[in-house]
Amino acid sequence: MHVVAVVASLALLAGCSSSPKDHPAQPSTASSSATASPSAPSPTPPGLQRFYAQKPTWKGCGDGFRCARIVVPLDYSAPTGATITIAVNRRPADSKSKRIGALVVNPGGPGASGLNYARAADGIVTSRLLKRFDLVGFDPRGVGASSPVRCLNDPENDVFLAADGSPDISAEEERIVQLSQLFVQRCREHSGALIAHLSTRDTARDLDVLRGVLGDPQLYYLGKSYGTYLGETYAELFPHRVGRLVLDGVVDPSLSSDAANRVQALGFERALAAFAADCVKRSSCPYRGSQATALAAIARLLDRVDVHPLAADRGRPLTQALAELGVAFGLYDKSFWSLLREALSKAENGDGSALLTMSDLYDDRDEHGHYTTNAIAAQYAVNCSDRPEEKDLATVRSFSDRLQAEAPHFGAYLGWSSLPCAYWPYPPAVGPHPVRAAGAKPILLVGTTRDPATPYAEAQAVEKQLQSARLLTYVGDGHTAYRGSSSCIDDAVDGYLIEGKLPAAGKRCK
Repeated sequence: MHVVAVVASLALLAGCSSSPKDHPAQPSTASSSATASPSAPSPTPPGLQRFYAQKPTWKGCGDGFRCARIVVPLDYSAPTGATITIAVNRRPADSKSKRIGALVVNPGGPGASGLNYARAADGIVTSRLLKRFDLVGFDPRGVGASSPVRCLNDPENDVFLAADGSPDISAEEERIVQLSQLFVQRCREHSGALIAHLSTRDTARDLDVLRGVLGDPQLYYLGKSYGTYLGETYAELFPHRVGRLVLDGVVDPSLSSDAANRVQALGFERALAAFAADCVKRSSCPYRGSQATALAAIARLLDRVDVHPLAADRGRPLTQALAELGVAFGLYDKSFWSLLREALSKAENGDGSALLTMSDLYDDRDEHGHYTTNAIAAQYAVNCSDRPEEKDLATVRSFSDRLQAEAPHFGAYLGWSSLPCAYWPYPPAVGPHPVRAAGAKPILLVGTTRDPATPYAEAQAVEKQLQSARLLTYVGDGHTAYRGSSSCIDDAVDGYLIEGKLPAAGKRCK
């Protein structure tokens, strides 16, 4: 999907308002992922002392938060060269006498704002954690207020997102190729050197600079969705800097682009099946009969919209791609299911407005046609920097056809979704691989059995990869589990972060 993280609130407050530093004008050919992982503790990685020793100016920025900017190298293999800035906010612990340290949070994406996420403090962590930790959010490099990557403008984003994401004929294939190439071209034109240095490994190095600037000898961290990938990468690069890491909605870093799309397509299919089974039991459901009947009807609706987009009240038609995004949005959290039932009811009656609204929420598009974040650009830039993509269209087509057979509602769309990365100008220096993090302290993984975006199998796989991982399972629906509806999950996560106490092996919560 274009955006794979939906943060806890749909109305999060804005973070620090200072303007990001301009991007350097000339690209560097050196890869920032080339630095070897440290095998032993080191006070400061070589050549980076001035970054770790910096003393940012913290200023009040509302609601008890203080905001600052830290400076990091654009290219970690050339630390004396160009720099970029990372925007950070911090809510001090409620109890000075019982304060443990800083807890850094990341909501995922890639492309979601950690500044905005931290602003929803009461919704993303418990009062127990707010008492013991400073809550720290940051916009990762390329995101939001941190030297943001820029690609398409608003009208171009509208065209890109609405285009047929599951081409059936050669003309549609040519169109998706053109749009994918235009996306990358615009990234190069508008972001310059920055797009060569947006990998997760780059951000993990920024995260360690942030830890050093905060004054903590080890990292305490809560990462969700893609934020788990960042946490895993941090543990791989800095195993002896791991304090307590909670990774909720786990991403498997060993998966190729195709494998990741397949796992996610199947995850959304499972979530849609759970929704359909629930839907047919309710009077507000537009479908009657069995789960299978409802699933078949939704598939027919998506097929109809592919041929005849639905009218909507915003002057834009609901295309198949936008409809799929709207449906996907409704599957991220069980509390959204009522919205999805209503939107499908309207769509079955020829009105695509509600599904279009849900699609716009997914992509941070406001009612005036403005994309309020750069999440679309950032997600592609980071994913393309982390995973190589197949350029041969025959291979892409064949994979998409196979995936459509396995996942009839989302397969073809996700099969083609990574095509812009086929034209990304900088291949990943380090491709998909298992993480080990030998020497790291215990890391807590949280997996949800029917998570649509980061399926449970990924959490199980990463538990086997990380040498010190423990998996806590939530048996239920929705994307991520901590601060959802399970006090069992919340208590276990809090116990680990505050006391270092891991839940029992194999623990399952409802």
